[in-house]
Amino acid sequence: MIEGHPQTCYELFRMDKETFMNLCDHPKRHENLQDTRFVTVEEAVAMFLLIVGHNVRMRVVADRFQHSIETVARHFKEVRRALCRLGKILICPNNMTNEVSSYDASNPKYFPWFKDCIGAIDGTHISAWVPADRQISFRGRKTIITQNVMCACDFDMMFTFVYASWEGTANDARVFLDALTRPEVNFPWPSKGKYYVVDSGYPCISEFLPPYRGERYHLQEYRGRRNQPIRYKELFNYIHSSLRNIIERRFGVLKTRFPILRMMPCYKPSRQPSIVVACCTLHNWICLSTQNDKLFREYEVEDLSIEGEEESTSSTNHSIDLLDESATAMAACRDQIAKVMWANYITVNP
Repeated sequence: MIEGHPQTCYELFRMDKETFMNLCDHPKRHENLQDTRFVTVEEAVAMFLLIVGHNVRMRVVADRFQHSIETVARHFKEVRRALCRLGKILICPNNMTNEVSSYDASNPKYFPWFKDCIGAIDGTHISAWVPADRQISFRGRKTIITQNVMCACDFDMMFTFVYASWEGTANDARVFLDALTRPEVNFPWPSKGKYYVVDSGYPCISEFLPPYRGERYHLQEYRGRRNQPIRYKELFNYIHSSLRNIIERRFGVLKTRFPILRMMPCYKPSRQPSIVVACCTLHNWICLSTQNDKLFREYEVEDLSIEGEEESTSSTNHSIDLLDESATAMAACRDQIAKVMWANYITVNP
């Protein structure tokens, strides 16, 4: 498979040959994975990628590689663990300082209005499998059994934080506040004066900038000449939604590349969050290693609508507002950005 046509390698393993070989070499050099008597590291990683990248069952992979199902399952677990260890290195912020993101600085649509934004946070529903007696709490939107996964990403297409394991009925604010209050989760707090953009399901507190509630927000609501913003809050929400769309596109790439996240097999519930982390690690590895990835190109369009992602994973009725000084200060910051942006907008578009 590796020695065949480059396109075959990409279609089978969801990455090009060089990226695949470097991925296999990294755990060998760091002693996270080693060749065994009957299975090389390359073969173990290939089996893992076929399972997560095509959602095929271990029995099919066992037949293709001529190994027992037990051998495939054991190496799937070892590669998953190795990727989660690699994730501790790759899934982290690259820019928490005062440096302005090149993505913002190069785009007049966002700069200088969002010059202090370091990334976006959102939750997404990932398919889950749980026993029948636990399914009620995992039935998310559309009665599908899911887990609610909270992620942060920067503007270089990289996941900087992944928090998996919450049931599908949990709303964004609950997962968010749990992540912030548990030290062992190691949430990547922004430096002073910086912030993440979040959707309206999140509280308006220091370091987290949500849109205005009660105003149009989603990008499709502003499409067409008759649907352009007519006041400063709408303009802010439109630009905010466009900027936050970066994480929705990341979710789109992730789920397209790894279909296992759309239909989780019958794996133990305790292991499923680590599969999500492993896939996010692979996403970051490909992002760092490949200059011209096909899927990344497809999702480069700024205002691309991602089916199933524009809807918040939280219920408005359950969203939480923390009314304190930090909330007041962040709301004032939002007003300042919105009004200056609006003044510029009506000058350019009289």
